Amino acid sequence: MTAVITLAVLVGLFALTLTPPGRSLRRWAMARLYDRVMSRFEVHAAERKRALFAELSGTVVEIGPGTGANFQHLPDGLQRWIGIEPNPHMHPRLRASAARRNIEVDFRNLSAEGMGVEDESVDAVLSTFVLCSVPDPAAVLGNVRRILVPGGRFVFMEHVAAPPGSRLRRLQGLAGPFWKYMADGCCLDRELGDAIRGAGFREVRLEGFVTPRETLPVVVSNLVAGVATK
Repeated sequence: MTAVITLAVLVGLFALTLTPPGRSLRRWAMARLYDRVMSRFEVHAAERKRALFAELSGTVVEIGPGTGANFQHLPDGLQRWIGIEPNPHMHPRLRASAARRNIEVDFRNLSAEGMGVEDESVDAVLSTFVLCSVPDPAAVLGNVRRILVPGGRFVFMEHVAAPPGSRLRRLQGLAGPFWKYMADGCCLDRELGDAIRGAGFREVRLEGFVTPRETLPVVVSNLVAGVATK
């Protein structure tokens, strides 16, 4: 009887997390834990990010800025920064991070699919660890191209699926459903490099790399980074 009651309680708690209040709770937890989970990676990737973000200029839209971890790596002289962050629990830390670095910001509490930015109005779009969790990466990439001026740049760093047939790819498949549920929709097995190459940009420069396991969970250790030019 005790086991039945325990199982019923667990099922009830799980069902509760599927409700709107439950999803809000998961997003709150994500905002609270994000900096802690990413801290070692941010130190490890600092030089790579600074070099990559040097491609940014003028008016920049960052999709999914989270708590503002990328602010410290942005180049000087940007004219304007617009952040598209749909998780409201991220906003207090995002604003605090911007204030510490004296960055004037424009927040949009919208999804990446509905940015609310005019056509051909920005010089660059930045995305780090975002395309893994949007419902429709192709739609987001189409939106990126839409808002970029001709010659504008999409600067990205994303985790991707491990090579087909590898042990890590199998692990991603096993862990995927639980990870997606706990990590606010994050998918472990997306071929985002191919998606970016096929999104209609005039030029794509892309590099794949593996980050040390002590910096990120192994299931998200395969990454791509680069610049796509409209």
